[in-house]
Amino acid sequence: MSLQLTKEPKKRSEKNHSDHFLNDVLTGLQSNPKHLSSKYFYDKTGDELFQKIMAMPEYYLTRCELDIFKNKTSELAEAIRSDEQPFDLIELGAGDAMKSTYLLKYLSEKRADFTYMPIDISGNILSVLENNLKDKLPEINIKTLEGEYFQMLKKAMKLSSRRKVILFLGGNIGNMTSKEAEKFCTSLHQLLNSEDIVLIGFDLKKNPFTVLNAYSDKSGITAEFNLNLLTRINRELGGNFDIEQFEHYESYDPITGACRSFLISLKNQQVKIEEETIDFAENEVIDMEVSQKFSKSDIEYLAEKSGFSISRNISDSKEWFIDSIWKVNK
Repeated sequence: MSLQLTKEPKKRSEKNHSDHFLNDVLTGLQSNPKHLSSKYFYDKTGDELFQKIMAMPEYYLTRCELDIFKNKTSELAEAIRSDEQPFDLIELGAGDAMKSTYLLKYLSEKRADFTYMPIDISGNILSVLENNLKDKLPEINIKTLEGEYFQMLKKAMKLSSRRKVILFLGGNIGNMTSKEAEKFCTSLHQLLNSEDIVLIGFDLKKNPFTVLNAYSDKSGITAEFNLNLLTRINRELGGNFDIEQFEHYESYDPITGACRSFLISLKNQQVKIEEETIDFAENEVIDMEVSQKFSKSDIEYLAEKSGFSISRNISDSKEWFIDSIWKVNK
């Protein structure tokens, strides 16, 4: 009986995830233009491919923000520790916590009283993260939360009444359209209290070739990363995508700052997913992901529009990336 009780919630959770995945995929592919959500990139293979992307010489984002977390750790810590009171450090889309580990180590050495709560949609990467941190920083209190950002953030808010420090790193805010980013930040503001703090990573507008090369690497890893979502749909949803009949394409608009990933259908074809048939015309695209780049005025506008005020901007040595620290206006 006890075995059934422990297994059943997991089965329901897996079914709910599969249902959401299927619904989102069918909704996206039956829309005009077709689109898929980039949040589904991150299965086990997707996690591994993204690790390779972050290691690419062209992919500057990780190195820029890592520069901040390695070399300006004390500034970050000072900005989020407004007093000596205990707090919860909640990271949205934590991944492997490569960058935030520097901050965790510093806070631990300063004997800060905090609990680290990494949130990620990928249970696989959370397992990797937890195992790594237990080896490197066994003294840290850690509570992993697998699921959607706001669903898990609401859960985290209920776990304790302590002050919250939210990390949203890696330029992930750029994976939203301008309207989506404004809605996201406004929703985040509504969940938080006046003493809470948000630290958001923003990739700044820069030389267009630098941006484009980061997402259209000659080695083809980014293309493989995008195409892996079609493989995942085949495996988990019974799809029959012919992967070789789709090609990755990247574009960057230096005026708007939108860097966009697409998959192009190379011929007229049909794809079946569950009981649905999706028609693709030759050269029709699937909109896969946006990676928005920002100016400093864009960041100021977004903070003000969503109810925050900027207390500090911390940039890397090249001034290509900013970790912006926001206070909650109530």
